Amino acid sequence: MELKGGPTQDEIMAVSLLKLRIKKGDVMADIGCGTAKISIEASEKCSSIYAIDRRAEAVEYAKREIESAGKENIILIHGEASSVLDEIGTDAFDCAFVGGSGEIELVLEKLKNMVSGRVVVNAVLLNTVSRTVNKMKELGIFREVIHIQVSRSYELVGDIMFKPVNPVYIIVGEVE
Repeated sequence: MELKGGPTQDEIMAVSLLKLRIKKGDVMADIGCGTAKISIEASEKCSSIYAIDRRAEAVEYAKREIESAGKENIILIHGEASSVLDEIGTDAFDCAFVGGSGEIELVLEKLKNMVSGRVVVNAVLLNTVSRTVNKMKELGIFREVIHIQVSRSYELVGDIMFKPVNPVYIIVGEVE
């Protein structure tokens, strides 16, 4: 079964995780966790991860992936990120990854009070990039935007050609 909007491409995940600056034992939020690919990879360093998605099909997919990977430090939560974050409380996270959120401004406001470190947002829509950067600037946490375009090789008439994968914007914020 394919899940709409995922999984995150390996190369995008690598840069996103690098920008999160995860340290051994960190507690992380994965907002819009989708397939849980980011959570599963980050779970190697993190002591615990709150993986949140509002889509029931994403939560079911993520549950299977987490079980298949044998990860026990990922807490999977079905619900709107803004409501779920209210239930978790302040100063809860060392870092946060946002792979999807319809309420990006509200989620960023909440994360500003909950994270003591990096907030990394992946976006493919220019409107989301603009809204995220503007909100991060308003909150005083904006650091940078990185535009990544990956191309994958494939064989064509006995030679190698490259086919581009849709570009992704990685928006980095930091709560000090």
